[in-house]
Amino acid sequence: MSTAELPRMMDLGETDLGVMRLSGGARVTDPAIAASYAVDASLGSTAPDHFTVVRARDVGDVVEVLREAHARGIPVVPQGARTSLAGGATAREGSIVLNVEGLDTVAEVDELEGYAVAGPGVVNQDLKRAAASVGLFYPPDPASSATCTIGGNVATNAGGLCCVKYGVTADYVKSLEIVLPGGEVVRTGHRTGKGVAGLDLTGLFVGSEGTLGLVTSVVVRLVPAPDPSLVALATFASLDAAAAGVVALRRDRHRPALLEFLDRATIVAVQAVADYGFPQACAAALIVSSDRPEHTRDDVQRYAGLLGEAGAVDVAVADDQQEADALMAGRRAVNNALEAKGGRFVEDVCVPLGRLADLIRAGEEISSRRGVEMTMSGHGGDGNLHPCVFFDRADPESRLRAEAAFADLVDVALAMGGTITGEHGVGSLKREFLVQELGPAEIARQRAVKAVFDPRGIMNPGVVY
Repeated sequence: MSTAELPRMMDLGETDLGVMRLSGGARVTDPAIAASYAVDASLGSTAPDHFTVVRARDVGDVVEVLREAHARGIPVVPQGARTSLAGGATAREGSIVLNVEGLDTVAEVDELEGYAVAGPGVVNQDLKRAAASVGLFYPPDPASSATCTIGGNVATNAGGLCCVKYGVTADYVKSLEIVLPGGEVVRTGHRTGKGVAGLDLTGLFVGSEGTLGLVTSVVVRLVPAPDPSLVALATFASLDAAAAGVVALRRDRHRPALLEFLDRATIVAVQAVADYGFPQACAAALIVSSDRPEHTRDDVQRYAGLLGEAGAVDVAVADDQQEADALMAGRRAVNNALEAKGGRFVEDVCVPLGRLADLIRAGEEISSRRGVEMTMSGHGGDGNLHPCVFFDRADPESRLRAEAAFADLVDVALAMGGTITGEHGVGSLKREFLVQELGPAEIARQRAVKAVFDPRGIMNPGVVY
C-alpha cells in the first residue's frame, strides 16, 4: 500500500482527546501501522478515511478514552486480535479504534477455587497453558485459539470444536470488569462457587459484541484437565447415514469431546490439497473423539460401533496420540483447503440436530439453483455448520449470487427453528438477518437495554443493530 492510499487518521487533537494520558505510547501515529488496526478478518473489511487508533496500556487508558468519547459523542470500536469473521471489529468513519491487546496478563490462577483472572488481550491458547500448568483446563477452543483473545471470545460468546461436550465461552465466564461509556468501571458476577445476588449482568455482556462497554478483566471457570484425546473417523455413502451417526453419538451417555462433520464438497477440497485418506466418492465423514479420563480407548471403540450401526462404510480408530493426530489432520486442513479455492463467505448457522441432514440437502439445492459452489461442514455434534459460499472476486454478479444463496440458507435455517449464528456473532455483516430472526419488537427491546449502558450510542455503532 502506498502512502497515498493510506487512510488519514484523525489527530487526537481534532477530537479534543489530546489528554495527558494519551500523549505517549497509547496513540498510534504511524499511518501504516494504524491502517492494520482498521480492519478485521471479515470479507470486505476496509479502512475508513478518518479514524484514530489507541492501543490501551492499562485500564486507565480505557477509562480516559471512554470518558472523553462519551462526552463528545465520538464512536468507539473495541478491538482485540481482529479475528472477527462477521465484521465486528472494523474501524468506522470518525471513530476511535480502542485496541486492548496490551492488557494481556493472566493475573491469577486459583487451583483450589478453579478460576483464572485474565486481561482481554490474553490469547486463548495462552490461557489454556496457564490453566494446564496447575492441572486444570479452560475448554472454549475457537479455531483461531492460537491468535484470538479472551476479550474477543467474551464479546462474541465464542465456541469451537469441543462445544458438543464443554459448551461455549458463556459457560465459563464467572465475572467481568467493564468500562462503560463515560469511564465508569463496573464489576459483574462473582468468584465464588455459587452466587445469585442481582440480575445476571455477566450474561448480558457476554456476546454483546462491544456494543455496551469494554471488558478489561475476565474471571473464567476452570475444570479438571481431561486426558489426551483419542479419535475415530468414519466415512459414509449417504448423508442420512452420517446424520444417524451424529444422533447416535449424541445419545451416548458419555458425550464425545468433539464431533465434526465434513460433507462431500469439503472432502474433495481437502483431498485436492493432500491425501488425508478420505475416499473421494464418500458422501460425508464424521470425526469423533473422547478425552474422558481413563476411558478414552473404551469410548472411541464404543463410538466406532455406533457409527458402524448407523451405516458407516469404514471406521478407523486411533490406538495412540500419534494415530489420533493423523486422523484429525484432515479436519485441521479444512480451512486452508477451502481458502485455496478463492473468494468465499465463511458463514455460521445452527439448527436442531434432527434437521442437520435437511439443512445440508437444502444447501445443495440452493447451490445448484443459484449457480454457486457451497460447502456444508462444521460442528455436527451441536448442529452448528459453517457454510462456505464461493464466488469470483473479479465478477460482481458472482458475488451477488453468493450473497443471495446465503440469504436463502438463512431462510431455511430459521424455518427449521435454527439461528443465524452459533458462534461468529452478528457483527456488521448479519444485521439484516438479526431482524429477521428476532423481529422488530425484540430488536426494540434490545436497543432499549443498550441505551441503559450506552445512552449516546457510541459503542461499536453499526455492529449487531
